[in-house]
Amino acid sequence: MENKKILKKQADTIRFLAADMVQRANSGHPGAPMGLADIVTVLARHITHNPKNPKWLNRDRLIFSGGHASALVYSFLHLCGYDLSIEDLQNFRQLGSKTPGHPEYGDVPGVEVTTGPLGQGISNAVGFAMAAKYAATLLNKPKAEVITHKVYCLCGDGDLQEGISYEACSLAGHLGLDNLVVIYDSNAITIEGDTSIAWSEDVKRRFEAQGWEVSRIDGHDFDEINEVLEQSKEQTKPYLIIADTTIAKGACEMEGSHHAHGAPLGCEEIKNSKMKAGFDPEKSFSVDDDVRARFNCALEKGDLAEAGWNALVKNGLSAEQKALLEALLNPDFSKIEWPTFESDVATRDSNGKIINAIAKAIPSFLGGSADLGPSNKSELNGMGDFPFGPNIHFGIREHAMGAIINAFALYGLFIPYGATFFIFSDYMKPSVRLAALMKLKNFYIWTHDSIGVGEDGPTHQPIEQLSQFRALPNFYVYRPCDGRENVKAWQKALSMQAPAAFVCSRQKLKALKDDRVHGDVENGGYLLTKRDNATVTLLASGSEVYMALEVGCRLSKMGVATNIVSVPCFDLFVEQEKSYIDTVIDPKTKVFAIEASAGNEWYRFADEVIGMKRFGASAPADLLFKKFGLTSDAVTEKVCAALGVTYQASSGTSCKC
Repeated sequence: MENKKILKKQADTIRFLAADMVQRANSGHPGAPMGLADIVTVLARHITHNPKNPKWLNRDRLIFSGGHASALVYSFLHLCGYDLSIEDLQNFRQLGSKTPGHPEYGDVPGVEVTTGPLGQGISNAVGFAMAAKYAATLLNKPKAEVITHKVYCLCGDGDLQEGISYEACSLAGHLGLDNLVVIYDSNAITIEGDTSIAWSEDVKRRFEAQGWEVSRIDGHDFDEINEVLEQSKEQTKPYLIIADTTIAKGACEMEGSHHAHGAPLGCEEIKNSKMKAGFDPEKSFSVDDDVRARFNCALEKGDLAEAGWNALVKNGLSAEQKALLEALLNPDFSKIEWPTFESDVATRDSNGKIINAIAKAIPSFLGGSADLGPSNKSELNGMGDFPFGPNIHFGIREHAMGAIINAFALYGLFIPYGATFFIFSDYMKPSVRLAALMKLKNFYIWTHDSIGVGEDGPTHQPIEQLSQFRALPNFYVYRPCDGRENVKAWQKALSMQAPAAFVCSRQKLKALKDDRVHGDVENGGYLLTKRDNATVTLLASGSEVYMALEVGCRLSKMGVATNIVSVPCFDLFVEQEKSYIDTVIDPKTKVFAIEASAGNEWYRFADEVIGMKRFGASAPADLLFKKFGLTSDAVTEKVCAALGVTYQASSGTSCKC
């Protein structure tokens, strides 16, 4: 290693920038940044990235899983030459700043993924490593390797205690992701005190059992850090580096204390710590020229590396490689040959045919299921398994699947999806929320959407899930009523830069005629049937749309003229102009919403919601719809009661209106 005096000065500069940021904001986490400063100083010499172009495809990815250590992230990015100024550091955690409390993708140049909820970042890192492996499979040739980068991740005790890390790291070991290096900041401290109060497992043996290579180092010894990072470049397995560190390293009195985790050190403590390290105690946010020059080497190194890569792409790739790279970077959705659906079909089946059509035309489209592919209809037929094809077998790991597909969406080449039963979307919620926060273009296929699941019973029958995900900002939930709506839902979703879910039925649904009166799926809701002098409007989604048509027909025969509105995407519908909504839902009518869910959000438009007020039960689906009053007869009777109209029982024959 080079002169350790300058290395220590670099590390101390990071420490005191982080401490100053937290102190000025009077909020934040100085302990982890100070403890990791030595590691990051050495790591800066090993990673290849270009601060002038944070989106360069073959850059090493550096993931900070412990998002609370954001002061470390911003200090590092600033020193390396990213578009992050000293003034930005001084505005840490302030409204509208480029330095929010936790790193946010899209707002901070150089931040690869939004982290904060512990365990997400390390699982994202597994996803980035998987994406790189698949990209290399697609693009690399013996004499023209387009993808050669590594994925580095810094994580802490909290990340490894969260269950998602078990799922993701287990899959990483199974897949042998030798391009993944995780540095574990083992400072044995959590908010409540020493980790021993709640944690006693042998992390080394845990990861070895999962198929990882593991080394242990002193996280403050520059030589050991450098040596292990050199070793990591030659590994044939994912590599865990357990770095024993001291929280708040370099602080005079608070070094090693859990009190340094999530609170400012205090002005006097910072001044005394700077004096001890040979820094001017009266200066804040200070970076000496020799320190800046050392970190700024990343600019020249990154420029040269990207220039070499650009030359390879321009002159060294075959025509086939160039065409594929272009198709991955700029997918052409006009090439998709969309299937048509004339007969009754479960929307999980129509959805399966749709995603196969997309995958045949779009090489960037890939995904898989949490061991439910045959039930979700989420397999891409005859296209091969990861890493040699687009079918990913996530195993029974919904939580990790969510974080992994977020990373695929961020990688720069892929449009991913993840599938499971709708009820198990609960396991995915933290990752889905982050996808919405980052405005990612990834997709969720959630089948078995209601009490229509049937005999599996209430543990597997979604009730509140539709409401939960409709409440999520920048997220779009599609519940199509048939194959035709399913196709249009995908067409709309692919045109947007936002995550979306396709909530599909287990049971067959009636194929409806495309007799739209006003609007379409792209508007979220549209007028399906309009009657003169209507006094009632029925809103419905999915399996309840055909039921609404039957109810409307019967009510009209009783003299209650009824309009029918299909709402395949509630989230899109609420974004429409009031004039459009008033055309679809006549303000003069009494409005009822029909859906096999809790459905409280429908009160935004409806006077009454006819849906599920309790958990389901175990029985055949048709008996359950009858038990819970979700049949055309039962709904017609409820509407009549609400209107004060005498109910007339149906003749038992299907309505032909």
